[in-house]
Formats: sequence, structure tokens, C-alpha cells
Amino acid sequence: KMAAGEAAGRYRSSMGRSKDPSGLLISVIRTLSTSDDVEDRETEKGRLEEAYEKCDRDLDELIVQHYTELTTAIRTYQSITERITNSRNKIKQVKENLLSCKMLLHCKRDELRKLWIEGIEHKHVLNLLDEIENIKQVPQKLEQCMASKHYLNATDMLVSAVDSLEGPLLQVEGLSDLRLELHSKKMNMHLVLIDELHRHLYIKSTNRVGQRPKEKGRISSLVKDASSVPLMDVTNLSTPRKFLDTSQFGTPGSSSMRETSLLEIKEDAELDPEENSTAFMGILIKGLAKLKKIPETVKAIQERLEKELKQIVKRSTTQVADNGYQRGENLSQENQPR
Repeated sequence: KMAAGEAAGRYRSSMGRSKDPSGLLISVIRTLSTSDDVEDRETEKGRLEEAYEKCDRDLDELIVQHYTELTTAIRTYQSITERITNSRNKIKQVKENLLSCKMLLHCKRDELRKLWIEGIEHKHVLNLLDEIENIKQVPQKLEQCMASKHYLNATDMLVSAVDSLEGPLLQVEGLSDLRLELHSKKMNMHLVLIDELHRHLYIKSTNRVGQRPKEKGRISSLVKDASSVPLMDVTNLSTPRKFLDTSQFGTPGSSSMRETSLLEIKEDAELDPEENSTAFMGILIKGLAKLKKIPETVKAIQERLEKELKQIVKRSTTQVADNGYQRGENLSQENQPR
């Protein structure tokens, strides 16, 4: 009995010191394990049941006293739990939607890339179609340029068209005839330019040599002295030697000398290309350079040099003879009384 009393005291003291349920349970187990008497255990059991009953009564009283607060707390807790559950479900749904959006964006990105590539391909095809349309008009435009002797524009047009036909448009079978035609014209274009160059070198540049200057008054005033020979004014003739003479290209009042480059020569479609013989020969040389026929041009000039110089001598002799005959006729007319 004394042991039971001591166990009950320890139980009460443990109840008073700690409110931890696990500590209380351990204390009860220790008390029961140290007790050897069944009666003491029954007594301890009874006391525990009494304590639990008292605890239930106190809990019921507290529930009755705080029913409103308890109900509110339970409802609040239920509301919080429902909100947390709904939030979790919404977050899960958002995650699923984000994954779905990510997949759709990947699909859209691939589709947009495909459309972008198709757009580039269509643009390239349209450019090729425009180029084909322009190239089909090249023969007609080339004929017009050749007729008006705008050889630089014709050369640029022909070289560009042949490069396109033998480059990006090489696989277009419908342009095979046009390709052969323009290629043949390109192969023979330099012959026309060389002929024009020789005409200006040897004929155009010397057509005024031997011509007597026209001044006011009667022609007889120039031939009063029978021993005098008409002078030939060749200072202003357009000769190949003067092509590099920069005095005519310099700015007024400037004494600086600079060489004229072929890159600076341009062709004006509205002016007569042969008006300036020097510039026209520069255009011819530039056209031959674009055709890559400079070696053939030099060779042709060397081969025809002797022949052309003999023709110049022949023409000059004929002009001098004609001028002498005309001068004699004029003198004989002046010696007449009338």
C-alpha cells in the first residue's frame, strides 16, 4: 500500500510538473512496472480512469463554455483547408497548362521557322522570275543600244545577263536558246568594239587633217602668195596620245595634273556617244575590259597598224592633191580679167 501511495504521489507530481502526454505515459508505465502487487495495479488503473473521466468532464465543460469560439475555429480551419486544397489543385492545373503551352510554343516555333524558310524560298523564286523577265528583254534592249552606239550600256547588260544565265539560272531549261544566243553575242561583241575603236583611232581622228581653216572673207585671201602652203591645224584633234592628257579634264584654274582612269568614264544615254571622240574611245576600252578582251584588242591593233597607217597616208595624199588642184584653179580664176 505504501508503494501504491508512493506511485500515486509520483503520478500526481509528474502530472503537476509536465503536461506532456508522452511523459505522463512513461511515468505510469514506470510506476506499474515497479509495482509487484495486483491490487496496486488495479488501484493505479482506477486512478487513471478517474483522471481520464475528470479530464473528459473538464473538456466537456470547456467545450460548452467555448462552443462559439470552437465552432468558429473549426469552420475557419475547414475553410483554410479547402482553400489550400483548391490552391494546390489550381497550381497543379497551372503546371499542366504551362507544360502544354511549352509544347505548343515548340510546335509554333518549328512552324514559324518553316514558314520563314518558305518565305525566303518564295522571295528567291520571285527574284529569279523577275530576273528571267528582265533577261528576256535583253536582246531587244541590246539591239537598241547597239543601234544608238551606247556600247558600255550594251556591254554591261550583256555581261550581266550571260553571268546570270550561266550561274543562278543555269538549270532553267526554258532559257537554253536565249543562253546560246546571248553567249554568241558576247563572244562576238568585242569585234564590233574593236572596229569602232579602229575607226576613231585612224579615221575619225584624222578626218580633219588637211582641211583648210574657214575664216571670214574670200578663200582667195589665203592663197595670194602662190608659194605659201596652207597650214594644218592639228592642235585640237582628238588623238589617242591625248587620252592621257589631263589638261582637258582638270578643273578651271587648277594646275594639278592627274591621270584619267577608265573607272571615271561614264556613258550618258541622252547624249550622242560619238560627240567626244576621246571619251568614246575610253568607253570602248572599258567595254572591252568588261568583256576581258583586252589581249585580243591589243593583238588586233598591232596586226592592223601598218594597214591603217598606209590608209592614212593614202587619204592624206589624196586630200593634199585635191587641195593643190583646187588652189591652182582658184589662182587661175583670179588671173582672169573678170
